[in-house]
Amino acid sequence: MNSISRRIADELGVREQQVNATIALLDEGSTVPFIARYRKEVTGSLDDSQLRTLEERLRYLRELEDRRSTILKSIEEQGKLTDELRASIADAETKNRLEDLYLPYKPKRRTKAQIAREAGLEPLADALYGDPTLEPEATAQTYVNADAGVADTKAALEGARYILMERFAEDAELLGELRDFIWQQGQLKVSVIEGKENEGAKFRDYFEHTEPLKKVPSHRALAILRGRNEGILAYTLVVGDADDDRRQPHPAEQRIAARFHIRDKGRAADKWLSEVVRWTWRVKLSTQIETDLMAQVREAAEAEAINVFAANLKDLLLLAPAGPRPTLGLDPGLRTGVKVAVIDGTGQVVGHGAIYPHAPKNQWDRSIEQLAAWCREHRIELIAIGNGTASRETEKLVGDLCKRYPELKLARIVVNESGASIYSASEFASKELPDLDVTIRGAVSIARRLQDPLAELVKIEPKSIGVGQYQHDVSQVQLSRSLDAVVEDCVNGVGVDLNTASAPLLSRVSGLNQSIAQNIVEFRNQNGMFRNRKQLLKVSRLGERTFEQAAGFLRIAGGENALDRSSVHPEAYGVVEAIAARNNRKVDDIIGDATFLRGLNPQDYVTEQFGVPTIRDILSELEKPGRDPRPEFRFASFEEGVETLSDLEPGMTLEGSVTNVTNFGAFVDIGVHQDGLVHISALSHTFVKDPREVVKAGDIVKVKVMEVDIPRKRIALSMRLDDQPGGKSDSRRPGSGRAAGGSNAGSRSSGQGADKPSSRRQSKGADQGAMAGALAQAFASARKDKR
Repeated sequence: MNSISRRIADELGVREQQVNATIALLDEGSTVPFIARYRKEVTGSLDDSQLRTLEERLRYLRELEDRRSTILKSIEEQGKLTDELRASIADAETKNRLEDLYLPYKPKRRTKAQIAREAGLEPLADALYGDPTLEPEATAQTYVNADAGVADTKAALEGARYILMERFAEDAELLGELRDFIWQQGQLKVSVIEGKENEGAKFRDYFEHTEPLKKVPSHRALAILRGRNEGILAYTLVVGDADDDRRQPHPAEQRIAARFHIRDKGRAADKWLSEVVRWTWRVKLSTQIETDLMAQVREAAEAEAINVFAANLKDLLLLAPAGPRPTLGLDPGLRTGVKVAVIDGTGQVVGHGAIYPHAPKNQWDRSIEQLAAWCREHRIELIAIGNGTASRETEKLVGDLCKRYPELKLARIVVNESGASIYSASEFASKELPDLDVTIRGAVSIARRLQDPLAELVKIEPKSIGVGQYQHDVSQVQLSRSLDAVVEDCVNGVGVDLNTASAPLLSRVSGLNQSIAQNIVEFRNQNGMFRNRKQLLKVSRLGERTFEQAAGFLRIAGGENALDRSSVHPEAYGVVEAIAARNNRKVDDIIGDATFLRGLNPQDYVTEQFGVPTIRDILSELEKPGRDPRPEFRFASFEEGVETLSDLEPGMTLEGSVTNVTNFGAFVDIGVHQDGLVHISALSHTFVKDPREVVKAGDIVKVKVMEVDIPRKRIALSMRLDDQPGGKSDSRRPGSGRAAGGSNAGSRSSGQGADKPSSRRQSKGADQGAMAGALAQAFASARKDKR
């Protein structure tokens, strides 16, 4: 068995020395962002993606080793651990393989096979298995023992059968072979439970569906599993026609027979042994193998869904910030009015209220005048409009405001408000905005997430930011772990202003936690703004180790040391000072001097502690200290007069914002309260394997409306603007197996969807996306938010 570090090194394609060095750093408490940026010499410049994979595999393999030790100890205590078994357990590379080997020795409830052994029937089982020429009935006669519970030969043979069945079913090699065979050859056959057709209409694309098990994509697997959990769908694994004709031997039975050298040669016990094989598969193993493989399907589907969520979350967190510009936040509503928050350039609330432009009060002109007054008084530049109920109506109101008062030079942007209501009712929001009503807090969040999406979204539990795919159906532990890693990477990748950051934002910085983050805020409140990074050491519970992990990611603008606003770590300030001294310059003078810095040779400044990779990073950072890696701020302009589904017409070309990217396409907000789907086959004229190769959450894109299904709330879009609605020549691409812009419905709040499965049934026109009805229902529920 390879060591953990060797296995990880082989998987990552790196040197074992790099893995060992990284493991040592992780075990010391270093974070991935810190290791990736400041310990390149130690790890051989492993990047953050490699480090995250290494960290995850290290966790899995250590759990595997712990389980291996437990199993060895258990078998040894039973006195059954042979050298051969020990070697097999040592070589096991997966948890499945380990459990297969442990199965015969695993403590279990009293089985029928165990009862048969206690009745003295194991010699009978061994005799018939070892010599098929024996006549079963005659041989069993000598084992009849009423006192032992063996009343007749039938009972004796039944006991012997159970003994062999258990022996066969606990053979690790056989289990592995059968799993692989069914995985490669099996078909997942799905059907609707009789009488559930109407109740489960949202799953109707799976009422009669079959596809190869190993090819079921993540979103379809999770849809099918959800349908089963809701009591609508049933599924089974089939191989060829064997499962349709129970009279024929299943291919798995042939493998069981071959494994134990059982052949029907017409001998006296051959028929009985064949029945043992048949029972072993149909009674003991078929359900177990199906359960194991569907668990494998679920695990892979969950992993893919979590990856989709994590990728979308990263894109959303790294959306371009509008920056420190005075902003009006509008949380739209109809009957309850539009909540308004006035935010200055630093994110502070300087005014708030409510307007009632829509029915039933219809105070349109009065609302415009009130908005204009706020904009004049506070020199508002941006108006952020939440994308929930009444969003387009409110956007129209702001459009009217801009037309009436062009001198205000306002820009209006529709903002994804997912999670705003969760933040509003949170404990942190009540502490941050104690004097504001819950409804106003939502408007504050909408405005702030336009100014700086990352700083605001970290206040919300990542799972509540609606960019996932079936996020409620996956392992919540794995999901939280993955999303927390994404947030940590994003926050540390951008950097944090030490003097303005909130406690939730600070808590995501490398080395910090909620307690220390709160201590930093309290220190800042009591002592004023930080003047240099060294002051962090005066914060309660923030010691040298924490300082080492966090300092490089915390920035101080306008502090005593110009390097404090950069990502240069304090431990490397001496390098910068040496560069300046060697060139007879001052540190402040070389910062930002790109011509000078690009003329330096990193090799000339290598020290025992800092190698070329770190020196190169330092020089790059000095060119543009504290630069924001996020893109330039842009926003989508929705078409005037296109506000509801009924306003859409096939052939329209519209601008929209990508709200979510899944394995089967991208959902785009075009301003009609229902996201449209650009199917993967309609993203580009060239083959697209992964939609994220083309788009990501937050992108502004041009799309053409291909189909509108108002009753089912589905919009099919295409980013291939020369596609024609209803056309055939461009509606499919090779290998897509689906019409371009298949009409799945999506939502900015939930982001779940499912592609149309392969099926014998074909819908009219473009394929209809499976689960869209369920999605629309889920999305509508999510969009209710606080209203």
